[in-house]
Amino acid sequence: MKTQHQPRKRFGQNFLIDQQVIGQIVAAINPTPEDNLIEIGPGMAAITEHLVKLCPSMTLVELDRDLIEFLQQKLIDYPAVSILNSDALKTDFGALYQGDKMRLVGNLPYNISTPLLFHLLETREEIRDMHFMLQREVVDRLSAAPGQKSYGRLSVMIQYHCRVMPLIPVPPTSFNPAPKVQSAVVRLTPYSEVPYKADNPKLLSQIVSQCFQQRRKTLKNCLNNFIDYISPDSTSVDLTKRPEQLSVKEFVDLCNCINQSMAQTND
Repeated sequence: MKTQHQPRKRFGQNFLIDQQVIGQIVAAINPTPEDNLIEIGPGMAAITEHLVKLCPSMTLVELDRDLIEFLQQKLIDYPAVSILNSDALKTDFGALYQGDKMRLVGNLPYNISTPLLFHLLETREEIRDMHFMLQREVVDRLSAAPGQKSYGRLSVMIQYHCRVMPLIPVPPTSFNPAPKVQSAVVRLTPYSEVPYKADNPKLLSQIVSQCFQQRRKTLKNCLNNFIDYISPDSTSVDLTKRPEQLSVKEFVDLCNCINQSMAQTND
């Protein structure tokens, strides 16, 4: 069996080699044989070889064709493992649901982590939880509070859909090759019912995206194309605030105000 694989820069490959960190990750996931466990980017199976002992029927999604044969040989004693040679950004995770909510894990390539998180949110109702290794900066953005420098579109949209819990800081020396950035493991748990419900989630996404494209401007200036739908009487949100000062709840309130006003205008 081929045991050497040169990490590929174009796939953003940094393989986890720190056994202590691997043990902490497996303990945080705490899988059971009944779980619908799916690992994105198993690489050289550093985490996989521990997870599969606890969940022998797990699914692996690996883009690098050169690693497929290695994984098949490495996991030959676990015939129930399913290995998909697929790009996670293009994978239909809904097709992997099969009646049991998915538990997603992975050391995600840092160059695709943000678009991949948004892709996974499309099937959030079929996901129980997600444990991902990410660039520390991204984890900071995921968990940031209003007013913090890291707070932005990613913070608002992920926190709207999920409970965010940073778990394990991971230094560059835990990888081969060592990345130039700090890393961290985060747990994302989709809400069965969101704490603040947007009447029009697509509009919420549009408003949040538009606001953070001009994060230093006031809301009134950011939302000039919606301003006719916002009156001081219809929302308690202060339009002189900047987007980075608004909580998830305030973004939802603003969205619902605009959506309601637009609906009345169109009637």
